[in-house]
Parts: sequence; structure tokens; C-alpha cells
Amino acid sequence: MENENRVVKLGLVQTNCVAEPKVNIERNFELIGEAAQKGANIICLQELFNTLYFCNEHDEDNFDLAEAINGDLVLRASTLAKELDVVLILPFFEKRAQGLYHNSLVVIDADGSVLGSYRKMHIPDDPGFHEKYYFTPGDDETGFPVFETKFGKIGALICWDQWYPEAARISALKGAEIIFYPTAIGTLKRESRKQKKIFKDAWITIQRSHAIANGCFVAAVNRVGKESGTKFWGNSMVIGPFGELIEEGGEKEEVIIAEIDLNAIESQRREWPFFRDRRIDMYDGVLKRIID
Repeated sequence: MENENRVVKLGLVQTNCVAEPKVNIERNFELIGEAAQKGANIICLQELFNTLYFCNEHDEDNFDLAEAINGDLVLRASTLAKELDVVLILPFFEKRAQGLYHNSLVVIDADGSVLGSYRKMHIPDDPGFHEKYYFTPGDDETGFPVFETKFGKIGALICWDQWYPEAARISALKGAEIIFYPTAIGTLKRESRKQKKIFKDAWITIQRSHAIANGCFVAAVNRVGKESGTKFWGNSMVIGPFGELIEEGGEKEEVIIAEIDLNAIESQRREWPFFRDRRIDMYDGVLKRIID
């Protein structure tokens, strides 16, 4: 097993979105095909890929954008994954039941089978990002699931989740070799260029930190373009297990392809054995809101 070839290619699709979901779906499916043609084995789309980022306002009509987890969107994506022999990470607005909605994703294996879903756990409520109005936090008893795909074990979290070290750690402890973060992050009109640089630097830093602390690969997929006063900065990236930036996109629509070697995880963890030296007997405090 040590000498097994574990080189895989990741495809990150960052796009502009328009108001019509059908247009976004067709465009993203076209870009999935482009990523597969370039050799991508695992392809991840951005958060809420088939809609505008509607959480900048409270509008009851936006609930009509939600899809059932076993609906036509996932069925079409499953068919496409099988045709292309790729793993797909498909984030979308889910209607779970009447009046119950989630910011969700499904992971589809290369044979078209849906391996499972994840519902965003950490829900923000900030200017321009009023997600608590729309989304119920995920409540899966498994917490942060890891999916064993044809091309490796992956964790898939969503946007605000990416700021929490606990989520990344649990995913890695469960065996995730790559942690994906489909994302919608950008700056508001009133925020300056200096603020944008500070925010973006922090965003990149936290992804690199997750990779280093957990000795695994991290891939963040961010949308691009201007939507109702928010400018999404793209810069989707793939990071190696010691924080090295392997590939990074710009601020325009594109497909980022990154070749990675999953065998690098073993060598990294031998040299920097953070998992070995964890003091699991001393971490009860992390389960408290605050320690008085």
C-alpha cells in the first residue's frame, strides 16, 4: 500500500451567477465537463452554485429556490458524475420539509451513487450575510461526515465552517485526506481595499492553518462577480499538508486544476506528528462555550 500511486487531480469551479437557476446549472455542468476533460478526478462547485447569493436580504420568495435532496438537480448531477467518471461535490439550497431549509451539499461518487450529504453547521448572521433567516443548522448525529470515494477520503464543509478548527480537526480525525470548503465570501460596498486585503489574507491563512494542523490537503472554492453590492473575490485554492499553496485562481470565472499526491500525508505526519502528540486527556474545555 505504501507504494500505491495515489496521485489525483482536483477541479475547483468558480463562477459568476445570474438570477435564473437553470442558466447557472447549465454553465456549471459545462465547466464540470471542462474540468473532467483536463483530468480532474474530484470536482467541487461553489456554495449555493445554482443561485445568486440571496442571503444579503430577507425575502420570503427566496425559499422557492430550494431543492429536495433527492430531486432533479441531484439526479442530473449523479448521471453526469457517472458519465464522466468523476466525484462531484454539489452544494445547494435544500428544502428538507415544509418550513425547514438547509445550506447543504451532496457527495456523488464516480459511479453516480450519492454517498451522503452534509448540512452547514455554523450559520452566520452578519451585514450582507443573513443566513440565519434561511438556514437551519445541520443536526446530523455523525457531525462532520467523511466520504470514502473512488479517489480518496474527503470531508466537505461549507463556508463559515472554514473558520472553525474543531470542524477541520474532526474531519481529519475521521480520516479525511482532503477537506473541501465550497464558499461565498467577498467584500461589501462600504469596505475598503485595505479591508478586503486584510479579510482575504485571513481567509487564506485559516485554510493553510487547517492543512498544517491536520497534515491534510485543503481545497476552498469561492464564487466570483458582483451580486447586490457584494464583490466575491474568487481565489479558489488547493493547499498541501504543510500549508503550501499548490494552485490558486484569480478573480474571474475559471476552472482550477491541481494535481496532488495523497501519499504526502503519511510522510508529512511522520515528520510533524501533531496527531501523536495531542493531549486528548486535557481538552475537555473545548466542549464549553467559555471557561470561567
